[in-house]
Amino acid sequence: MPQLTHVDIESAAERVAGRVRTVAVARLDPDETRSYGVEAPADVWFALEYMQHTGSFKARGAQNFLLAHRAAGTLPPAGVTIASGGNAGLACAWAAREQGVRATVFLPETAPAVKVARLRSYGAEVRLAGEGYADALVACEKFAADSGALASHAYDHPLIAAGAGTLLTEIRERIPALDTVVVAVGGGGLLAGVATAAGQHGIRTVAVEPENCRALDAALRAGEPVDVEIDSVAADSLGARRVGPMALAVARRDDVRTVTVPDAEIVRARQALWNQRRIAVEHAAATALAALRGAYAPAAGETVAVVLCGANTDPGDLTGRDRG
Repeated sequence: MPQLTHVDIESAAERVAGRVRTVAVARLDPDETRSYGVEAPADVWFALEYMQHTGSFKARGAQNFLLAHRAAGTLPPAGVTIASGGNAGLACAWAAREQGVRATVFLPETAPAVKVARLRSYGAEVRLAGEGYADALVACEKFAADSGALASHAYDHPLIAAGAGTLLTEIRERIPALDTVVVAVGGGGLLAGVATAAGQHGIRTVAVEPENCRALDAALRAGEPVDVEIDSVAADSLGARRVGPMALAVARRDDVRTVTVPDAEIVRARQALWNQRRIAVEHAAATALAALRGAYAPAAGETVAVVLCGANTDPGDLTGRDRG
């Protein structure tokens, strides 16, 4: 397995400069911080990455992947293909359109209709296969072998993870006193990139999984990636049955802490974001915020950035509700 380095992230930052949106950050006032369950007087910020192209951080890795292959002359006529729960496919399709490359995206049959529709709006060919991400991945791999298309990956590829890591570089530029960054984990591409960049600057990373969607936690317990059952409100984005080796490697470091949160807290955090700020995000983005209600308790004076990583959701179940 290739070792992800900070040099990889710096190279990615150079490639994607001007092609992705620079992350915006928002500082919470003390009353708002307490409303999200933070007891100590910590300095809490949101990293608003849901405002990124295609609605998630995945745009960073997709651009880095295709730009690196274009520079190396390894983009085939058949284009690029990827299996995804939705967001990685959206990012791949968007980046491919931006660079005039054909994209074929495989999704599980359970993928939200909003993501399928957006994929097609980017000009991608969408193919539905099986009940989960693993099934879509098998179909994607067969297609790549048969067609000669370049196979990308939703999370477990150095170029994808390095692209994701550029997010931390930008957050730190905006919050120089940053102590801790909190991210949700599915397959682990965001964690691998962010933790690699964070470790370069002495910043702690908190990796958060739903209790019933815990591929990283299971891998840490087993000592290697293992398959897990998936049953969570955040499964459409965090539903990898098996975490990637790069994420497992960084999760073993002393500057990374891993926690899990119940679905009820994820739903509560997502609703609170709507009530407090009229922010409509995926359950995956709310997973990171849910950790502050007990799973990870910031210390007094600690400066924390919570990554709100994606907004590809149907907000219909938020409108009209007013419960924090």
